[in-house]
Amino acid sequence: MPRITRAALIQCSNPLADEPDLRKVKAAMIEKHLPLIRSAAEQGANICCLQEIFYGPYFCAEQHVRWYDTAEPVPDGPTVTLMRDLARKLGMALVVPIYELAMTGVYYNTAAVIDDKGQYLGRYRKKHIPHCHPGFWEKFYFKPGDEGYPVFETRFGKIGVYICYDRHFPEGARELGLNGAEIVFNPSATVAGLSEYLWKLEQPAHAVANQYFVGAINRVGREGPWNIGEFYGQSYFCNPRGQITHIASRDKDEIVIADLDLDMIREVRDVWQFYRDRRPETYTQIAGK
Repeated sequence: MPRITRAALIQCSNPLADEPDLRKVKAAMIEKHLPLIRSAAEQGANICCLQEIFYGPYFCAEQHVRWYDTAEPVPDGPTVTLMRDLARKLGMALVVPIYELAMTGVYYNTAAVIDDKGQYLGRYRKKHIPHCHPGFWEKFYFKPGDEGYPVFETRFGKIGVYICYDRHFPEGARELGLNGAEIVFNPSATVAGLSEYLWKLEQPAHAVANQYFVGAINRVGREGPWNIGEFYGQSYFCNPRGQITHIASRDKDEIVIADLDLDMIREVRDVWQFYRDRRPETYTQIAGK
């Protein structure tokens, strides 16, 4: 019997990006996402992933300590608690990227993974932290992730997470494959210009090199007061052959739904024996340089 997982991605603009009250910004973004998450469940989605730090604007466009107040503990903070309850009610697993408060003064860019019964399975902390080009000042906000490349067992497949800038680094994508990932989600906040040409290049390359499904999520719209560029959406799924199968528009709030045949992973690996033919004993310089 085929192993089909119906997966969903949500790309969403921020309704209150110019609002100075950060509590209102956060609340408005959460409220905007709730009906979209419910709609994904109504369309039969088994698992749904949200965009990078889904409950706010991409605040790394500036360096200001006020944004520290938007961070929460994982898993015991209010947003993950809310999403655990929602996942249980909807019977749908969720990947929930938020700003994590680990301890006073220590913050991570994190995605919590929740199963369809509302159980917290664990988290992924973004490993590669950019601090480059006007508007991407992430080292001011995030400590590099320190918990490896976990893969989470759900009823709907083995789930891995890679976050935004991570996608430029093939090493972690390979580790997720070696750890058994069948679907890797990459929640992002990416603007047009510098890296847009890589958006449909790198992640299909990860998918075919590691022979798993990839769900890539990007937000949409412009966010004031910084206006660092247009978040160009185009959230998509690609299969283990590296083919983009479902893609969203570049300028609208949208839910991308795809039926992923997890048996395709076996079919592709039976043809392209990349894991068999790896030569890790020859890659002696990768870890040390």
